[in-house]
Amino acid sequence: RSLSSGSEGESRLARVLRERFPRASSIRVVDISGGCGAMYEVHVESEEFRNKRTVQQHQMVNQALSEEIKHMHGLRIFTSTPK
Repeated sequence: RSLSSGSEGESRLARVLRERFPRASSIRVVDISGGCGAMYEVHVESEEFRNKRTVQQHQMVNQALSEEIKHMHGLRIFTSTPK
């Protein structure tokens, strides 16, 4: 399954992230490859990241998107906890 169109790919990634992080207060996915679905930027704000180092937070996101990542050239991850 390819992440062809930008909005389709963005929706798919956001759906996977919402399933994995149901308590997330914010999830944002942006296709930064000009719409071809090769590179994404994801922002996830979740209580689940509290007391975890940034690298651990990013590993959680990478694990959640492991299948989708196989079809990408790149992924930028930004994580945070609610203020």
